[in-house]
Amino acid sequence: MDQFNLVKQMIDFNRAAFNNTFGAMCMAQEQSEKMVNSLVEQAVWIPSEGKKAINDMAAMLRKGCSEVKRAVDENFSKAEAYFEQTGRTRTEES
Repeated sequence: MDQFNLVKQMIDFNRAAFNNTFGAMCMAQEQSEKMVNSLVEQAVWIPSEGKKAINDMAAMLRKGCSEVKRAVDENFSKAEAYFEQTGRTRTEES
């Protein structure tokens, strides 16, 4: 088997593993956020500033998750491009 195909399969496997794990983590975070929002809505003793802080924290977490996903996807794409370019260069040299 060509070593570059093996590397591509490894990248694809790692991308799929990351996407599945990240998806599960996001679902858990969304469920936790729904639970906290429900609690905050029912808790009359939490001041409006506290509710705003909790909502801001959830928004920052969502933004951070999307930035991590974007960065990982970008780097997987860079890795694929690098190995494809390397594979073509080696093929042309042969």
